[in-house]
Amino acid sequence: MKKIVHSLHIFIIIMMIIIILIPFIPLVLTSMSSQWRWPQIVPEVIQGRAWLYLFSEHSGTFDALWTSIIIALIVTFINLLLAIPAGDALGRMNTRGKWFIEAVMYAPIVIPSFVAVMGIHSILLRVGLTGTMTGVVLAHIPPTLPYMLRAMTISYQTIGYQWEELARMLGAGRFQRFWFVVLPRLIPGIIAGASLSILISLSQYLITFLIGSGQVITLPIIMFPFITGGDPSIASAYTVVFTLAAIGTLLLMDFLLRTYFKHTNKTMGIKGRL
Repeated sequence: MKKIVHSLHIFIIIMMIIIILIPFIPLVLTSMSSQWRWPQIVPEVIQGRAWLYLFSEHSGTFDALWTSIIIALIVTFINLLLAIPAGDALGRMNTRGKWFIEAVMYAPIVIPSFVAVMGIHSILLRVGLTGTMTGVVLAHIPPTLPYMLRAMTISYQTIGYQWEELARMLGAGRFQRFWFVVLPRLIPGIIAGASLSILISLSQYLITFLIGSGQVITLPIIMFPFITGGDPSIASAYTVVFTLAAIGTLLLMDFLLRTYFKHTNKTMGIKGRL
């Protein structure tokens, strides 16, 4: 029975990998062809024009990619600083009007981004932050913060107060209770919220276009003209790079978080035995 279940798990994993990878096959083939017409199964001519352009110096691909990743990581870090105390309050405190606070905090998910960005643009224009990376970072927070906040709220609801009370009875201070007891148990929520925050920030086009005013160039800003301008080869190449960059950033963040807190837990265990 165990062998059957194990084989079933392997089969499901393989099928999921195949389903995820299938859409990338046409993208890669399109990026290496000049024309791919029906009913051709594969392109007649394979060439590297799109990839040569993408890796050329005048394309600005790597600068835009680096800018996108930096903005996404900064936005995620700020979201984390805001969502941890807010998630604690929403997840473990029963207060009147809690539903109203949650409705306001999650409103950016429901409100169309174009409506929100026009208000943000008018405010940042008055304080002189349009056309700057700082302005773009601030503008990326409203559409990404609700996802991090929701993840932190659920994490705090799961944790409860029991572990903190036990640590307090053993003499741990407020910071020790948070750092060694609460924070390690928030890691699944942090990874989930940070993943969504990074993906949403990386994919922002309209907000970056309006707030950045053409001065802050990210990967979606470069991709959009090719996607709408009738050059599927370069558009497909940029799509592949964008996807790999997003996956790579998520995997790196997950690895760093897990490695850091594993080291912290081991150190804490050694100190406890001493």
